[in-house]
Amino acid sequence: MKLRLQNLDRIYKQLIMLLIDVFTLIFALWFSFVLRLGDVFPAEFIFESWWVFLALPFVMIPLFIKLGLYRAVLQYMGIKVITTTFQATTISCLVIGFFMMFFRESNLPRSVLPIFWFIANVFVITSRFLFKGYLYSWDSFVNERKQSIIYGAGNAGMQLVESLKKSVVYAPIAFIDDSKEKHGTILNYLEVFPFEKMEYLIKKKDAKVLLFAIPSVTNKQRTDILKRLTKFPIEVKILPSVDNIVNGVISIDNIKHVEVGDILGRSSVAPKEELLRKNITAKNILITGAGGSIGVELSRQIMKLSPEKVVLVDNAEFNLYSIHLELKQELSNVEVIPALCTITNYNQLKKIILKHEIHTIYHAAAYKHVPMVEMNIFSGVYNNVVGTYNVAKIADELGVESMVLISTDKAVRPTNIMGASKRMSELVLQAYSDSSCCFSMVRFGNVLDSAGSVVPLFRDQIKKGGPLTVTHRNITRYFMSIPEASQLVLQAGAMAKGGDVFVLDMGEPIKIIDLAYKMIHLSGLTPIDNENPDGDIRIEYTGLRPGEKLYEELLIGSDVIQSEHPRIMQAIEKRLDMSTVLSCIDTIKEARDKQDEEIVKELLLKHVDGYTSEISEKTLNL
Repeated sequence: MKLRLQNLDRIYKQLIMLLIDVFTLIFALWFSFVLRLGDVFPAEFIFESWWVFLALPFVMIPLFIKLGLYRAVLQYMGIKVITTTFQATTISCLVIGFFMMFFRESNLPRSVLPIFWFIANVFVITSRFLFKGYLYSWDSFVNERKQSIIYGAGNAGMQLVESLKKSVVYAPIAFIDDSKEKHGTILNYLEVFPFEKMEYLIKKKDAKVLLFAIPSVTNKQRTDILKRLTKFPIEVKILPSVDNIVNGVISIDNIKHVEVGDILGRSSVAPKEELLRKNITAKNILITGAGGSIGVELSRQIMKLSPEKVVLVDNAEFNLYSIHLELKQELSNVEVIPALCTITNYNQLKKIILKHEIHTIYHAAAYKHVPMVEMNIFSGVYNNVVGTYNVAKIADELGVESMVLISTDKAVRPTNIMGASKRMSELVLQAYSDSSCCFSMVRFGNVLDSAGSVVPLFRDQIKKGGPLTVTHRNITRYFMSIPEASQLVLQAGAMAKGGDVFVLDMGEPIKIIDLAYKMIHLSGLTPIDNENPDGDIRIEYTGLRPGEKLYEELLIGSDVIQSEHPRIMQAIEKRLDMSTVLSCIDTIKEARDKQDEEIVKELLLKHVDGYTSEISEKTLNL
């Protein structure tokens, strides 16, 4: 019933309030007679003064309409309703009093009007606030709205509480603040608790959501607080901007869910503008794999740096269509050209690069999913190695200024075909180090929310109620956000001299099982384990997949040079000469034609340092 009333069109709500006012005014007048005469049903006086019962609604309702009483939105009704009601009842009583004197109505006690004035004001005002309380009161949705804790009892938190009065999603129940002076105080009807009471609020007060409302904290302070919160089964959300919420620019219902990136603890390093622009501004850029996770973000970042032209190359039609549409909608002066092409098509790729007079190439196209490449060796190795060779050969022949290969930490001492193929791709570019084109490669680990990453997989599994699948209890991975990785790639490529292997500082590796627990807790749920058999989400250990390692590395050897950027290092590693690379390319093509996997494996075992086709027992038992 309540929800049906809320969803009514405004005109029907106004009509309902009008009818309620008519009955309220008639009842108020009758009650005035009762109080004045001391008789529950003073029939004689009421029958003789019947015209007053008709006149009052006809006088007062038009006044209510004229003074805007029905234009006020019930949910946000305030002091204006009281002043408007006082004005309408006062004018009405004066009008009725005038008619009483004009017609010399002697049977109607004049004291009824002041009594009516008081009762009518009380009844009309009370009826409105009761109706508002029924539909929109603070506690009316307490069972339907999410019980919410506000972290931060400062000005932002107070403003947030006021904004939440209009929300149909969140019901604030308490503040949490780190200031000891505020503990135990009551602010806006809510008690302020210390952080140590978090578990109490979750268990005893059934808190489901925590809204982070401290916009003044530094990124490091916020990250530290969010890390502390990951121990608790409560959904954590961050406000986009309290000022915007208060000003109505952003709806309170659009607050941002805390993502894994918010708790990584990586302090941001401002990019060097001159490095970002060096190979891009006023130049023609080509991005292979432009529809993939890294390719898409590279395209976005490059568009901001005023290139002359951006050519997007991808063999996935829908991915290419999506990023092309997105970039075209920016309405910039940059020419954006989609090219539906695979990097293994040498002639088509050469024609594209020649036609558009490309200056810089960012080579992100690759098959990257370890189990998929392990099951499709020819497709994976041919695409990754021969495709990279094609791009490099064309760049060398046509005098492209620079080419940057997007590599991976899985290329270091690989235990899988994908990693070995990416290291072979690096060796191809290193062989071109004496070319007039400046070749370089950038090696980094996992990026958050990339296609096939564990983060979106966990998020999807949590939505479905679990289980969360973890391959091994001790498995660890490096993580970095896609925008940060893309900016570092652009800057690394600008520092290259030829044949450089750049390694991005990925911070500390993260245990995947810890990541799973944090994501479950941040979703407001609890994992099922020995300590909590009645939890919400079960975690399953599925065993390492073919070619998967427990941990990843970024350096093959120990020789590393710090670059001019604090997050970018340069590795000094063994290279192959061009004749060996050409022989490898011919062997891969021959193996593909013969469909002979052993030839490919032998080639990778021979030329890729540290590659083994089997995961060692030592690795499994770590």
